[in-house]
Amino acid sequence: MAAAALALCACGPGAPQLGEAPLDEVVEAMKLKEKVRLVIGTGMDISTEDTTVVGETDKIVPGAAGTTYAIPRLGIPAVVLADGPAGLRIYPRREGDTATYHCTHFPIATLLASTWNTALVDQVGQAIGNEALEYGTDILLAPALNIHRNPLCGRNFEYFSEDPLLAGKMAAAYVRGVQSNGVGTSVKHFAANNQETNRAGNDSRVSQRALREIYLKGFETAVKEAAPWTVMSSYNRLNGTSASENEALLTTVLRDEWGFQGMVMTDWLGGKDAVAQMKAGNDMLQPGKEEQYEAILEAVEKGKLKEEVLDRNVRRILEMIMKTPKFKGYPYSDKPDLEAHAAVTRRSATEGMVLLKNDSAVLPLSSEVKRISLFGRTSYRFIAGGTGSGNVSSLHTVSLPEGLENAGYAVDDSLRSIYEEYWATETARDAQKGKRGWFSPAFLPAEMAIDSTLATAQAARTDVALITLGRASGEFADRELGDFYLDKKETELLETVCRAFHTAGKKVVVVLNVGGVIETASWKDLPDGILCAWQGGQEGGNSVADLLSGRVSPSGKLPMTFPVNYEDAASSYNFPLGQRPEASYAAGGKHAGNVKNVDYTNYEEDVYVGYRYFDSFGKAVSYPFGHGLSYTTFEYAAPTLETRDSTYIIKVEVKNTGQRPGKEVVQLYATAPDAGLMNKPERELKAFAKTPELQPGESATVSLAVKAADLASFDEEKSAWVTDGGTYRFLVGASLCDIRAEVEAQVPASSRKVHDVLGPQNALNILRR
Repeated sequence: MAAAALALCACGPGAPQLGEAPLDEVVEAMKLKEKVRLVIGTGMDISTEDTTVVGETDKIVPGAAGTTYAIPRLGIPAVVLADGPAGLRIYPRREGDTATYHCTHFPIATLLASTWNTALVDQVGQAIGNEALEYGTDILLAPALNIHRNPLCGRNFEYFSEDPLLAGKMAAAYVRGVQSNGVGTSVKHFAANNQETNRAGNDSRVSQRALREIYLKGFETAVKEAAPWTVMSSYNRLNGTSASENEALLTTVLRDEWGFQGMVMTDWLGGKDAVAQMKAGNDMLQPGKEEQYEAILEAVEKGKLKEEVLDRNVRRILEMIMKTPKFKGYPYSDKPDLEAHAAVTRRSATEGMVLLKNDSAVLPLSSEVKRISLFGRTSYRFIAGGTGSGNVSSLHTVSLPEGLENAGYAVDDSLRSIYEEYWATETARDAQKGKRGWFSPAFLPAEMAIDSTLATAQAARTDVALITLGRASGEFADRELGDFYLDKKETELLETVCRAFHTAGKKVVVVLNVGGVIETASWKDLPDGILCAWQGGQEGGNSVADLLSGRVSPSGKLPMTFPVNYEDAASSYNFPLGQRPEASYAAGGKHAGNVKNVDYTNYEEDVYVGYRYFDSFGKAVSYPFGHGLSYTTFEYAAPTLETRDSTYIIKVEVKNTGQRPGKEVVQLYATAPDAGLMNKPERELKAFAKTPELQPGESATVSLAVKAADLASFDEEKSAWVTDGGTYRFLVGASLCDIRAEVEAQVPASSRKVHDVLGPQNALNILRR
C-alpha cells in the first residue's frame, strides 16, 4: 500500500465510528482525500488480459469483482462486490489453500423468466444470496434486466424478457430472495444497454415514450417492489449523455420519481468524466482508477465540484456499508449448503424449460423407451450458461448423457464414443490457437457430420433419437446472424436422423441448449418434439431428463417471441449485425465516430418491441410470446371482474382436465380502446400468475389485478402517464395467441404528470401503426 494511503489509515484519538456516531459526524470527520478514495473502488489491473481485481479484494474474497475503500480509523470496512446473475462468481481455488470455493451454477435469467413463477425465482435468489453471505461477499452484482430488444444481443441470456412487466416482476422476486439474507443486490444495467457492440461508446437514441414504457419500466418495478440496495449504471450513452453521467436518469427519474433510497455505482470502468458522474448522482465508481481520484480531488479543491455533492455520495455509500454482513461482523463459514442449492437449481431449471412441440404425444417418453441415440455436439458438453460476468465456477455440470442415465435410460455407447473422439480432436485443434479469455463464449466445434449409414444403424439399435442443438454466447460481443440460423451441417443432421428413425417407425426429439432465440420455422416440422431447455445451470442434464421421462410435466412459457426470420424483428434494421469493432475490457468507448449501430443506435421500432410488434402488425411468428405446452390439459372457466379502488381484479378458475399433474401459467393481456388509432400495441401483458401443481380433475382460482395506472401510456407532449377513458378488453389466456376468455371494463380517464427529461437529441423515424 502506498505511503499516502497508509497515512489515511492512521488511527486518530476520539474519531467518530461508523454505526456508533451519527452518520453526519462520520462524514464531517472524514478528510477530503478519504472521501474521494471512498467514492471510487480499490483498483483493477487492466494492463493485461488478466482482469484480476487488486487491492482489498484479493485479501478478502479472491475472484470477486471489487471492493469499497476501507478507512479503519473511522470504523469503515472494505465490503465486497461480486458477480453475478446465475450465481456467485469467485475463484474456486486459492493459492496455498487445499479447500475449494465452488458455487452453484443456477439457470440463466431467460430460463428463470420462462418459469413465470415469482415465488420460485425468490427461492433461487435466497439460495444465491446464501452463498454470497457464506462466502463473505456483501453485494451481488445482479440481477440484469435489460430488455430483449433484439434476438442477437450477446447478453440476452443474462436478461429476462422482451416484456418489461415480466422482466420487472422476475427481477423484483430475485432481489427479494437475495436480500432476505442480509446481502445487497445491484440491479443492472441502467439503462437501455441492449447491445454489446461498442457498448461503452454507443449512443442509445430512444424516444421518451419507449424509454418510459419499455426500457425503464422493469427497473421501476424492481425498485418500487423490492428496494434493491444498489443500482448499476450502464456503459452506453442515452440520448447523448453517458448513463453514469446522466443526472436526469440517476437522480430525477430514479430518486425523485421512483423514490430510490440506495446507492448507484458504475459498471466496471464505465463512464469517462468522474466529476460529471459525481454530480449526476453516480455515487461510486468501480473498480476505481487513479486518474478518477485525481480528477475528483482537483475539482473539489478548485471549486468545480461542491464538497456537499461529494458528501451526499459518500453518505449513500456509508449507508450501504452499514447494512452489509461485513460491517455487522457476520462470521461467514465458506461452507454453503451446495447440495441443497443443487436441488433448487434443478427444480427451477425443470420448471423453466419450454415444450415447444409434442406431436403424437412423443413426450414424455413411453415406458418402452429404454435405449437412446444421442446426437449433436452439445449433447456431450451441455452448456450451463453464458460467459463473462454471468459465468459461475461450479464443481460439476450434469451432462445430458449423465442426466438420462440417472433417470434409468441407456445412452448408446458407440455413438457416444464417436462424439467424444470428435470433441477431443476439435478441442486440441482449438487449443493450438492460444488461450481463450474468460469472457470468450464457450468453445463449440462445428457440428459433426452424421451419414445415413450411421443414422440407420442407430435407428436399429435404439428406441428414440435425441438431437441437441447448442449455442454459446457471452459478454462483450453480440451474436452473429449465422448463430441465429442453423448451418448446413445442423440441417443435414436433422434431416438424416429424422429420415432414418422415421423410416424405422421411431421418434425424434430436439433439445435446444441455447441462451437466446434461434430460428425454428424452417425445420420444426422434421422432429416429433422440441424441448427448449435453455441453459439450465449445473443440473441441466438432470432437469432435461426429469421432463423427458415425465417425472415432471413441463410448465415453462416463452418470455420472448420466436420469429420466422431474423429480419422479421422490427429492431433488426437498427442493430449492429456483423459489426466487429475492436474489443477491450473497457469495451472501447468510441464516442467520436458516426457509424450507425456502432457509435449510435436508433430505437426506431419505439414501443413495438417483441410481441408488441408482431401482434400489432400481423406478422407471422414461429412460436408466440407466452407459448409452452404441457403433458396435461387445462380448462378455463368464465372469468369474473371486480373493481376496487381503481383496481380491476379478474378471477378465473383453472381446471386440470388431463391425465397428469401439472402447473399452468395464466396470462392477462389488455387492449385499449381505439388502440390502433392511438398508436398503441394491439395488446400488452398486464398481469400473470402460475397455479400450484394441479392433480387431474383439480381446480384452482387465479386472481389477476390490474390498476388503472397500469393501463397508461406515456404522452410525450404532456410529459404525463395518460390512461385513456373507455372500454378495455381484458384477455385471459395460456399464451398471447391462445386466449381462453375475455371480459370488458369501463375505465375512466386519468393522467399523472412527470418530469420532462431524457428526450432524444436526434430526430427518430418512429414506427407507427
